[in-house]
Amino acid sequence: MKLIIATIKPFKLEEVREALTDAGVRGMMVTEIKGFGSQSGHTEIYRGAEYAVNFVPKIKLEIVVPATMADQIVETITKTAKTGKIGDGKIFVLDVEQALRVRTGETNEEAL
Repeated sequence: MKLIIATIKPFKLEEVREALTDAGVRGMMVTEIKGFGSQSGHTEIYRGAEYAVNFVPKIKLEIVVPATMADQIVETITKTAKTGKIGDGKIFVLDVEQALRVRTGETNEEAL
């Protein structure tokens, strides 16, 4: 099993969710986060005063899939979340040792 952690732009969430559902993903965790990467934040003007925005709003997706699906899911996220502009996000893929569904006691891929 693989854990896919992806950060994407907030306005891309629904489009990415639909694409992942179509690709066979049955569940995911979504968190609103703030961070910065290459763009290192930006400045904005509010009521005539300029101030720095050091952290940019992002969405973090966490998805656990069978190892055989991981490449397809990464490709789906990449195609759907890409705008071609700085700040499109990052994707990380990690190994998962064990999964357990609390309600039924199912483990590993059956728990997904």
